[in-house]
Amino acid sequence: MTLGLPARQGLYDPRNEHDACGLNFVCDIKGRASHRIVQLGVDALCALEHRGAQGADPDVGDGAGILVQIPDRFLRAVVDFELPPMGAYGTGMAFLPQEPAPAAAARAEIQRIAVEQGLVVLGWRDLPVRPDNIGAGAVITMPTISQPFFADVDGRATGLALDRMLYIARKRFEHEIHVEAGPDEINEAM
Repeated sequence: MTLGLPARQGLYDPRNEHDACGLNFVCDIKGRASHRIVQLGVDALCALEHRGAQGADPDVGDGAGILVQIPDRFLRAVVDFELPPMGAYGTGMAFLPQEPAPAAAARAEIQRIAVEQGLVVLGWRDLPVRPDNIGAGAVITMPTISQPFFADVDGRATGLALDRMLYIARKRFEHEIHVEAGPDEINEAM
């Protein structure tokens, strides 16, 4: 049904329209970073009960989050390694297995792919979690969440050039790294 939508024109086709369930945008129109914008984003998330995709266990959902600029000052205060100037490094989230051996294998694969893409892994930050706030079902499959930090191996790529390198590396991480828990780890969790 295309009621109320524009007519097909150019690359636009109303048949491709679909709902974006649980989506909010909050920004500063001038691109200024501030804690107020983050707080508004969190408030918007909290107002969307459906976004958590609650199932039979109300303490387990598919997760929700916000996308923010790299908080450079904060990260410099919490990592134990040197970071290049803002714009000359990137970071992301790695959801790793709880078991040490598969997690180490995944980190090694991330390192390998990064090097092949002309990047260096500057270090890792293991994120603090509070598992007492999530449901028992989620604790069983909860990953270890780590932040890898990357820079151009030559230190010359910054801004958009570095973003492009990181994008390709991320796509390779997503498609090439497959670490699974063995039957022993699954049985122990149950």
